[in-house]
Amino acid sequence: MPRLVLPTLETMKPDQRAVYAKTVAGRRGSVPANVLVWLHSPELAARAQKLGELVRYETALGPRWSELAILVVARHWTCHYEWAVHLTEAARAGVPAEVVEAIEARREPALADEADRAVHRFASELVASGRVPEDVYRAAVLAVGQKAVVELAALVGYYTMVAFTLNAFEIPAPAGSPGLDRVPGRDTA
Repeated sequence: MPRLVLPTLETMKPDQRAVYAKTVAGRRGSVPANVLVWLHSPELAARAQKLGELVRYETALGPRWSELAILVVARHWTCHYEWAVHLTEAARAGVPAEVVEAIEARREPALADEADRAVHRFASELVASGRVPEDVYRAAVLAVGQKAVVELAALVGYYTMVAFTLNAFEIPAPAGSPGLDRVPGRDTA
């Protein structure tokens, strides 16, 4: 059960409704739960959802690398909603099921592509320690380029903020969605 009531169109104030409408009109086409939480602060919602749209859809990373990194973040923070939503997106972007299963089990996935490995390792190191070792950084720049690495760091940071928002307010995965089989905050895997 969420810790706060998510606003509905019927209960939204005009400034909330404006952000909601801009979000629906954007690349997402819908309003995810994290944005509904942020609507309690409409200015935060407006700015954060625009950043999310940028780091998810408009970077040099492309969908496969973005979704791979998002799954790393969702798994690290055991964010049920984020994981459930991005399972479908990752499959659509070409992330193999066995890679998803390895990330869920907190194992190093067998990634055949060097760039996939570099993105996974960079995201994993950054989310785990807040830093990236020099060899991991250099491998990522070599594999995907400097611009993509800058955008990857931003994507990991943004989706960490999303995970923190969803976890802090105990937003569950959408009903009936596949997701992590662990209890938030009590993951022992």
